[in-house]
Amino acid sequence: MENFDQIFTLLANEGISLNTDILETGLINIVALLGILFYTGRDFLGSLLEERRTTIVKSVQDAEDRLSEAKKRLAEAQKQLNQANIVISEIKNEAVATKKVLLESDAFQAKKDLTVRFDRALATFRSKERQIFVEIKQQIISLVLQRTLSRVQETFKSEERSSALINETIDKLKGDLL
Repeated sequence: MENFDQIFTLLANEGISLNTDILETGLINIVALLGILFYTGRDFLGSLLEERRTTIVKSVQDAEDRLSEAKKRLAEAQKQLNQANIVISEIKNEAVATKKVLLESDAFQAKKDLTVRFDRALATFRSKERQIFVEIKQQIISLVLQRTLSRVQETFKSEERSSALINETIDKLKGDLL
């Protein structure tokens, strides 16, 4: 901080001015030094710069080559992606078609099974219906026979008369049957 104060103090006392004395400022020495540097270092510096330029150009060319190769790979990858998407969509379409066929086949098989089951149930129902009809018919016949027998017994209290009538009816039926 003290040095900083000294600088401002020095500047305030002496002031800032432009020194126009060429010898005192060393401007000739600086120009001569630059001339010697350009003259002697031109070949060395030129070859270094040319080498650097060649390296940069080669690096840029390599980068451009890699870029074009990357673009080619990208284009190829996009083509493969498009082909894969086409194949995937075809597979999806085939899966949907197969699913439809399987569903239709399952529906047809289910319909066929239901038809068979319905036919069996209907046959069972008809069989039961016939069986019930036969049982009812037998019960009706049995009741009619019981009633007939009870009426006959009431009408013909004597066994002789009833036996004679039964034998006579049986004989008539034998004649009709033969």
